[in-house]
Formats: sequence, C-alpha cells, structure tokens
Amino acid sequence: MLTNTKPLTNPSELPPQPRQILSAQALATLNQRSNWAGIAQFAGHLGLIALSGYLWAVAPLGVALPALAICGASLALMFCAMHECCHRTAFANPRLNDGAAWLAGLLSFYNSTFYRRYHKWHHRYTQIPGKDPELDDPKPVSLGDYLWQLSGIPWWIGKVRGHSQVALGQLDGMYYLPESAHGEVVRSLRLQLLTYGAAIAVSTLLGHPEFLFLYWVLPLAVGQPLLRFVLLAEHTGCPNDANPLVNTRTTLTLWPLRWLMWNMPYHAEHHLYPSIPFQALPAAHEQLKPYFERVDEGYVQVNRSIVADFG
Repeated sequence: MLTNTKPLTNPSELPPQPRQILSAQALATLNQRSNWAGIAQFAGHLGLIALSGYLWAVAPLGVALPALAICGASLALMFCAMHECCHRTAFANPRLNDGAAWLAGLLSFYNSTFYRRYHKWHHRYTQIPGKDPELDDPKPVSLGDYLWQLSGIPWWIGKVRGHSQVALGQLDGMYYLPESAHGEVVRSLRLQLLTYGAAIAVSTLLGHPEFLFLYWVLPLAVGQPLLRFVLLAEHTGCPNDANPLVNTRTTLTLWPLRWLMWNMPYHAEHHLYPSIPFQALPAAHEQLKPYFERVDEGYVQVNRSIVADFG
C-alpha cells in the first residue's frame, strides 16, 4: 500500500472543521491576488514555449531534441496555468483569468469553459465515488495499465472524443455541467476547434501544412507523459474521504517543475484553501504542512509507491 510520509498532527489540536486551521487574518493575507504576479508567470511560461519551440525548429539535432522535450513539457503543463486561471486566482482581474485560461486550454488541448465546471465538482466532492468526476477515469490497477495511462494515448483518445461530443452538443451524462452553462460550453469548444482549423488552413496556405503537427501536436505528445506522471500523484492512494487533510497529496519537488506547474505540487494546500493564489502556496505550505497526512518527497517516490502497490 502507499505509505504516508508523516503522521497528522495531534488530533486534539485540530479545529472542528479543517478549513478553520488558518485564522481569518492569515487567510486574508494569503488570498491577495496580483495581476503582476500572474502576468510575470504567464509571460514566462509562454516565453519558454516560444524559445524552446524556436530551438526545436532551427537548432542542430543535439540542441533541437532537448528543446523538443522542454517545449512539450511546457505545452502540457499549460494545463496548470489553465487550472489556476479557472479558479480565477492567477490574476486579480477576472477577465485576465478567463482570457488566459482559454489560451492555456487552447495550448494544452483542454477547454477552460468546460473544465471550470468539471473542476468545481471535483473540489466540491473530492474523492467521493459517484460525485467526483475525476474518479470517472479509473486509476491504474496494474503495471501495464499504469504504462498505458502514462503514455498519454488514453488521454488523447478521451480528449478527441470528449471535445467532439461537446462541440456537437451531446452533453448527456455530464452531470457536472449545469444546464445554464450548456450553451457557453458548446460555443467555447466550437471556437477552440475552429481556431485549430484556422491554424491548419493558414499554415497550409503559407506552404507549411505540417506546421501544427510538428510544433504543437508532436511536442504536446512528447510532454504529455510528464503531465500524467505528476497528476497521478495528486490523489492516487488517498482514501475516499471528504476530509481534505487526508484525501489529497502534496509532493515536494525541484523549483523548475514547481514553477512550470504554477505551484500545483502544493496540492493539499490548494484543496484545503482553493482561494489561495499560486504565488502564496509556498507560504501556505509552511503553515499547513503539519496537518496533512501525505506530504511526499518527489514524484519519482510517489510513482514508485503507486507501482509497488500493484503487487
């Protein structure tokens, strides 16, 4: 079984409700959102995609292949930018959050308008079977299943199928989408697919029909296993329990990955207080880490434990 890295603090020291651990004053301080912090982070992330993509396009093979890996990781981890913006915590300005979320989803092959509603249910019912939509995608139960999921192929299949269904207005079974949002979600997804189509049309007219494949699909496919690798750590092996102190894992990792992930490795802190913006999560971690059941040292260790649990 996956093992805990540390016990919870003395239960007698816990408040009746986990989300009362931080005082109102401490939470208000951590909750301060900043347009400048969001702009710097988003611009840096986009800049890394542009630079690594350029090197992939023009550099010698010895530089181009590492650049491809960096470009792919940066594109895949734009998911983390979309996630933060969907919480509307990346920027103080709501319109900046929504616009950046849509662009980040476009780059990572998610749709932010759909994801915002989906993710709201995940937070409301974390790890509760039948209610948490993330549990609709089963966790790996064997080494072969684990490697298959890590490849990203099931994700691609699911995204193509899901985007197609939403674009056609086939929303049956998507219980996390309120009826009032159906039109907005369908329009957003159709616009996203039209944007891809326009990119293909323009590049073809310019004599480069392979452009979208070489500089978006291929890098994203290369980077997708990294995203699968880190997302598996968030809740795999955690109990089906509504208590946010035990149902989510924080994974300590190196700062370049933390930066690219918009501090999402501090995932237990985020689930306990989703109002805290990405730049304040390290400070929140220092205050909250004694209360969490799962604070693990590194994604390699967590994934080794996941594999070992297969028996």
